[in-house]
This record gives sequence, structure tokens and C-alpha cells, in this order.
Amino acid sequence: MSAAALPALREELNLFAGGPGADGAPTWNLHDPVRNQFFLIDWPTFEILARWSLKAPADVAAAVSNDTTLEIQAADVEAVQGFLADNQLLQLHHASGSQWLMNHEQALRNSLWQWLIHHYLFFRIPLVRPDRWLTRHLPYVRLFYSKRFFQLTAVVLLIGLFECYRQWTHFATALVDSFTFKGVAAYAIALTFVKVMHELGHAFTAKRKGCRVPTMGIAFLVMWPVAYTDVNEVWKLSRRADRLAVGAAGIVAELLIAAWATCAWALLPDGGLRSIALLLATTTWISTLAINASPFMRFDGYFLLSDFLSLPNLHARAFALARWDLRERLFALGEPPPEFFSPARTRGLILFAWLVWLYRLALFLAIAVLVYHFFFKLLGIVLFTVEIGVFVIQPIWREISAWRTRTVAIRNSRRARVSLVLAGAVLLIGFVPWNGHVNGQGVMRTAQYFSLYAASPARIGALPGHNGSRLEAGALLVKLESPDLDYRQQQIQAHLQRLKWQMEVSGMDADTRANQAVTREELVGAQTELTGVLHERQRFEIRAPFAGVLVDVGPELRKGVWVNRQERLGVLIDPRHWLVETYLEESEIKRVRLGDSARFFGEQSGMNPLRMRVVRIDPDATRQLHDLMLTVPHGGQIQARERNGLLIPDKALYRIVLQLPSDELTTVNTPAQRGQVVIDGGRKSLFGDYLRAAASVFIREAGW
Repeated sequence: MSAAALPALREELNLFAGGPGADGAPTWNLHDPVRNQFFLIDWPTFEILARWSLKAPADVAAAVSNDTTLEIQAADVEAVQGFLADNQLLQLHHASGSQWLMNHEQALRNSLWQWLIHHYLFFRIPLVRPDRWLTRHLPYVRLFYSKRFFQLTAVVLLIGLFECYRQWTHFATALVDSFTFKGVAAYAIALTFVKVMHELGHAFTAKRKGCRVPTMGIAFLVMWPVAYTDVNEVWKLSRRADRLAVGAAGIVAELLIAAWATCAWALLPDGGLRSIALLLATTTWISTLAINASPFMRFDGYFLLSDFLSLPNLHARAFALARWDLRERLFALGEPPPEFFSPARTRGLILFAWLVWLYRLALFLAIAVLVYHFFFKLLGIVLFTVEIGVFVIQPIWREISAWRTRTVAIRNSRRARVSLVLAGAVLLIGFVPWNGHVNGQGVMRTAQYFSLYAASPARIGALPGHNGSRLEAGALLVKLESPDLDYRQQQIQAHLQRLKWQMEVSGMDADTRANQAVTREELVGAQTELTGVLHERQRFEIRAPFAGVLVDVGPELRKGVWVNRQERLGVLIDPRHWLVETYLEESEIKRVRLGDSARFFGEQSGMNPLRMRVVRIDPDATRQLHDLMLTVPHGGQIQARERNGLLIPDKALYRIVLQLPSDELTTVNTPAQRGQVVIDGGRKSLFGDYLRAAASVFIREAGW
């Protein structure tokens, strides 16, 4: 537009005094009543607008410089003119103005595809015009703004929290039981009610401050419904405390509902009303603290923080400052910051910007994944791509484009060369396969081991060995005595003697001779029973099946001590042959080959690392774990769940068996030792797992 003569301002515009800015300078709010939009202007802009009738930019700049302490140039006036024109705040009656409006409208006109994307990401639906209704019902809500009501609510909250603490188990159980299909539907209804009260809190508070509330309705953020209330007129309020009161009214309304609902749940008897109170209490606390109070999205917490700091457009200004800081750290271009703040506030805004970026990255990725799974595959892929492109890729590309405009300065910057070297080093470390270690947790045990158990309740008759005793094959490990078995043997032997005597005298007595066949059968049965007793007695003498070392003998075990059935008495191990079992994920199992060397770092105090060799790799995933020591409940690292008495790993794991070479000596004195296994396998890069996981997901989801 021509800068020769300044076009007139629109006559219906209004100007309201604002509060002091972050630097203490006065501010004003320029109101466009047609669109109900407010524009915050600073002192220089106000002085320029106050002399706008002088028409010529040079005359306006000279008048401001002469009448105030400001030093204004004609370019500053032209910049204000551009701001007014971009926001359609000027009267444009001449031909060039009409042409400019046509060009501006053409630039704003989007294609159908752009229109669909914009309205998919965000759009509003006004539902009601509540201003008259709010004015009519304003006297009925004055009670909720009184000091006594807030004092009573504080008392109610303390009572509710105390009672919930006393009934915490019941509260937690009721909360878990509510996660059903009907419970989720009830939570949706409760959340809707709470959000309506939230918006009414904004609306009634704005009316109390003398503002108009033109519309209330629903906004859709990536197809997710969010209630909204148009309270733009709060910018008419010059006192920051009044604006903060309107901004915080929704959160305060939800907290009031939460306080009374919490107390109601604690005091009401079991029934429908108590269930409703639980829904309102939990829904309100979560939605208020996790959503509305967050400053990372443009919800109430953001506007409260922005107004509290006197920094309108907080996100945009923090982002600009963070991008400038990033460029200076990477390239040291020496550019001035977009705005000047105190060092503490500058650091705070930069940190805030990075927190917002990380929060939004996680949030938008999660929303994109949900959208992908919510719709059918083709539409899900399209919407997923749109979200990632708009919210993630587009901001990154814009910053890279800003770097491209500074190509010459970046090439001449020493810091840029250092940053390039560091970036190359990071890529080198991340993508070059230099890590050849495959780590896992394993259990080392002897290839041969024999556990000593009592076959039945018995008394120790002899215990020749002790912990660390070396015994030959066939040596006596422990001899048990059973008085019951001795008594039974004596009875059987006495019965055998009586039967043998009957057989011997059967020829001298007719009756005895007639029962000779029966006696013979009883004699055979008694002999069989005696053989069984003698065989059982052999189980009371436990001998070494192989040469080894006796370990894990309890210090309380000695001659004459009674032991219970299946009580463990010790373990005989073969110290010459040791095996280690470990479990690896599918991505790691591909890096291991038979014969690969490894080391085992046992948890036993004073144990040196042991050299080992891979001797077995299971081709199939392990269906159940046999080593309790490797599971999380027993101090291990493998997540497993119990099913029908079996330990089932939560993810696919493959068993690896390693063997200790015969020339490697160990002083382990326990049959099983847990420790860390480090296998010298195939090399991989740091980023390789992430790239393979992403590629596998893409390949899996790309299939139709």
C-alpha cells in the first residue's frame, strides 16, 4: 500500500486503557466490535494512532518525537499502517485499497484440501447466545462469590480429604470398580456436566465484571470436543486482577465441585448418590489439574500465566526467543533477540518453550496414534500424516528454512563449524555399529547337581559330610533313621517267623494242614512287604551319584535332629562343569552365534568374572520360565506373570546356554548363582533398534 497518505481508521473501533506491560510501560486495547477482537498495542503505537489524522507518515513521526520522549521514524508509522491493514482496521475506499483487499482475500482463500485440513485440526460451533440469560440469572449466583461460601468450602474440603484418608482402601476399591463400560459412560456424563459448570463460571464472572458474553459452544481440537466461552471483552478491563478472576473462574468452579463432591462421597451411605459424588470428585480433580491448569496448551492455565506475567501471546513470544537462542548456540550469528527481557526471565521463557515443545510432541504423537487406530486404515493413515506434518514436521521445516536464509552468515561462523563437527560426531556414534556387547541376566548352575531331600519324617543318624566336603561317587551323604519304619520291619519279621513256624508244623495238625495254602500266600505277601520295607530303608541312606562337593548344608543339621518330609538337606554339585542360562529378546538373539565368547559377573561377593562360551541357542521363544531368580518379584529383570502355576514371560524371549571352559576354575559354593552375562556378539548402533522398530511398525501397518 502507498505510504504517501495514511488511510482513515474505521470509525467503529474502540480504544480501552490496559494495564502496565511487562516493562512497566502503559498499554491499550484496540477493539474491533464487528469481529469482537482485541489488539494489544504499546505506547509508541498509541502515540502514533493519536496523531493519525496528520495523514503523512513523516508528519506523524515528527509530531510524536516532538511531543513525547519517544524517537519515532516514518518507517515505524508505516509498520503500524501495515499492522492495521493486515487486520482490516482501515477504511479503504480508493481503487488501490479495493485492489489490495481483493489481493488479500485471494491470499486468504484456501483450497478445498486446505479447508478440510484446517477444519479437521480445529473449528468452533457456537451453540447459544447466553448474554441476556446470564444477566437475568446473575443475582442467583451471587452466593457463590461470597467470602463465607469460600470459607465454608474450605472446611468442607478438609472434612472430605480427612474422611477419604480414613477410608482410602474403600475409595481406591470404588474407583477401580468404576472402570467398566457403564462406568466410562457415567464418567463421560459427569465430565460433560463439570465442563458446563466450568464455562458458566467464566461467563458469570465476566458478567459480574461488566463484560458481554456473545457466544458459548463447542470447539473441536483434532476432532476432540472442548467447550468454549467467548469472553474476549475481558480485555476491556484495565485491572489485571479482574482479568485473572475471569480466567481462573472455570478452574475455581471445578475445584468447588470437587471439594463438595469429595465431602459428599465421604459422608453419604452406599448407593446411587455416593456413586455420583465419586464420579464428580474424581473427574473434576483429574480434568482440572491435568488439563485446565496446564500452561502447555491454550487452556485456562496458559491464559492465567500469560496475564500474570503481562506477556500476551506467551507461546509465540517464548517460541521466538527459544528459536533465537537455539540459532545463537549453534551458529553464534550475533543477531539481537526478538525481545529484550531480564536474564532470569529470558532463561525462564526459553525453558518454558522447550517444555511446551516436548509436551506437544508427546501429546500430538499420542493423538495421531489414537486417530490412526480409531478410523479405518486408509483414513487413519491420512489423518496421522496430517497431524505429524502440521504439528511436528512443519515447525521443524520452518526453522530449517530460517537457517537457509542465513546461509552466508552460518558459513562464516566458527561456532557453526564446531556445531557441524559435534553433529557429525553424534551421528557417527549413533549410526556406526560399534557396540558389540549383548547384555542379559542369567543364572549359573552346575551341569550336574543332586539335591538331598528327606523321603519322610526321619531323624538324622549320620551326616559324614559338611559344607565344602569333596565326596566320591557312592559315598554316604546322609543316613536317616525312622523308628516307625524300624517298628514296622520288626512286626513284619515277627509275622514272617510265625508263618514259617505254621508251615513247619502243618504236617502234625489237620487244621493247620488244611490252611497250608492260605498260610503260604500270607508268607509270600509278608516277604514282599518286608522287601518293600528294606527297599524303603535304602532311601534313608542317601549316597552320592557322582563325585562332587556337598554344599548348602544347614548349620542346624547334625546327628539326632529330626527333619520333615521333603526338607532340603543339602546339594551335591559337580564343580568341574558349569552352565549359564540367560534369556534375550528377538532383536538381540540375532547378534549371537554358537561359539561366541562371553563373561559372567556373578552377584556373589568376591567372585571374579568367568570366561564362558555359547553352546546352545533355542530356535523358538521360551513359553515358560524355570528360573524364579530371573523374575522381577525375586529380584530379577524379566517381567513374567503366573498362570496355572507356570511363569509366562510378558514378551518373546529366547534361551541362551553358555558353558564354562574346563580350564576356567571357580570357587562358587552354591548350586545356583545369579549374575550379569556379557556376550561378545554382533555389533549394532545406538539408533539401530529404534530404526528397526520404526521400520517393522511401518511394514506391519502398511499391509492391507
